Amino acid sequence: MSEKNLVETLIKSEEMYKGALLHIYRDDVQLPNGNTSIREYNTHYGAVCIIPLTDDGEVILERQFRYPIHEVITEIPAGKLDSPDEDPLSAAKRELREETGYTANTWISLGMFMGAAAYSDEKIHMYLAKDLVKGERELDEDEFLDVFKMPLTEAVSEVMKGNIADGKTIAAVLKVNEIMKNS
Repeated sequence: MSEKNLVETLIKSEEMYKGALLHIYRDDVQLPNGNTSIREYNTHYGAVCIIPLTDDGEVILERQFRYPIHEVITEIPAGKLDSPDEDPLSAAKRELREETGYTANTWISLGMFMGAAAYSDEKIHMYLAKDLVKGERELDEDEFLDVFKMPLTEAVSEVMKGNIADGKTIAAVLKVNEIMKNS
């Protein structure tokens, strides 16, 4: 199947803002029908998220304040890549240890999650971490979060009721639930 009739072609790109996390661009593009349009988007190194699953079927979750929405929300451990070349699995291992204190002996890739492809190129690599070992957390100095456990079945229920609304957490919880039902 050809996708040629869907592809947009770059005419001109302009960096509008460069911050510590956000790099905003405004591009002029030619549409498949020959017309032109504007695309504004954020570039990002990428990120990882981890669904740590205990031997007795509990998920290690976090509660933290997210400034853009001014709410405390429930999420799985996650973090951004330190560079575009950083190995996602290495980043996942680092983030799990730093945020929760846990390390894992078994890592399973759950694929990639693109949370906002309409305006960001961020790709989040998702992992299932099993055979967990508890240790000490090493939070960043600007990180404040509470870590707790919840049975996977309850996490699925909270997702389905809309009480867990974070996209990466929803995707990972539902994927792991299917994996566990089929194993």
